[in-house]
Amino acid sequence: MVATSEHFRSPKSHAVRSALLGVAAAFGLMSSPVHAQDEGSAPAPKVSVAAAYTQDITDETTFIGRGEAIDKVSIVARVSGFLQSKQVPDGSSVEEGELLFEIEPDLYHATLDARKADLDRAEAELELAKLELARKEELLKRDAVPVSERDIARANELVAEASVKAAHAAIQQADLDVSYTSIHAPFAGRIGRTDTSVGDIVGPSNPPLVTVVRESPIYVTFSLNEKQLITVLEQLNQTTASLAESGKSPEVYLQLPNGTPLDEAGKIIFVDNRIDPLTGSIMIRAEFENDARLIVDGAFLHVKIQALEPTPRVLVPQAALQRDQRGDFVLVVNNQQMAEQRYITTGDVVDTAIIVLDGLQAGESVIVEGLQRVRPGVAVDAVTAAESIGD
Repeated sequence: MVATSEHFRSPKSHAVRSALLGVAAAFGLMSSPVHAQDEGSAPAPKVSVAAAYTQDITDETTFIGRGEAIDKVSIVARVSGFLQSKQVPDGSSVEEGELLFEIEPDLYHATLDARKADLDRAEAELELAKLELARKEELLKRDAVPVSERDIARANELVAEASVKAAHAAIQQADLDVSYTSIHAPFAGRIGRTDTSVGDIVGPSNPPLVTVVRESPIYVTFSLNEKQLITVLEQLNQTTASLAESGKSPEVYLQLPNGTPLDEAGKIIFVDNRIDPLTGSIMIRAEFENDARLIVDGAFLHVKIQALEPTPRVLVPQAALQRDQRGDFVLVVNNQQMAEQRYITTGDVVDTAIIVLDGLQAGESVIVEGLQRVRPGVAVDAVTAAESIGD
């Protein structure tokens, strides 16, 4: 008789095995229903949705511009001399014709007096030449003098007349030099810093005394590259020539260097007639009244051009927008109440919403709250954004 393994198992091992099988069976009976319940009856996560909507938006394009004074001049002394007085403090606003500086005028007054004396002498010499000519002509009639003497007298009269004209011109020049000793503002504006002190010698070969800048109105110039130019012209339905016409010119808005929008609109008054081959851009100039003097010559600004007519645009709340390496996307709740990932092309921000240029239609629902609860392809329990979402 051959012995089997059953004959060598002890009663104790049978008991242990039976106990383990019983525990495993009990555990299976307890765990299976719970697992089935989790898989089959878990509720769909609640999310808050908002519908994409259409709104009339006035398109605008932003560029970098620079303030540029309409009138800006460096005041240079036109005559040489000691600076006698400075009439206005640095940084002052001045009116057209207001006296700014005085150069010592005594030398120029003396020169003017000398030129006037030269005129008196020239006029006297002319009178003498006329008398001499008249006497020679009378003598010539009597055959008392040769013709050559009469001709010489006539030539002397012409020389005397030329001397009188030269004296008048010298007086005019001396009078101008006297006027140049008083330096006036050529236009209304504001002066800058003066580096010259009273008592210094100034003149045409010296550095400028001061710079005067007209602050109102003022230009803002900016450049568009070829692509931007075509985009703007297409949006505005304009040409480069009509863009600067008063009746068709779009309004131009500014954002100041501190980020504050300027509460004033400007007008395009000039568009260059060619694209610069070195930069590939075309220069445009807008004019602003600058009543508040917030646009400063040389300042960099953000320039915005608005279209003449609004355009319907699709918008969604910014809260719905997400981004990954591929780009911007939203989670759309489709007709099957499933979350669907949709990549979109976005435009400008409008208050708390953002413009969707492509990828979404008006009326489609996007998830704005509860995004952390869902992933693409999962069924959701969607409620409108006005309703609360339970935890």
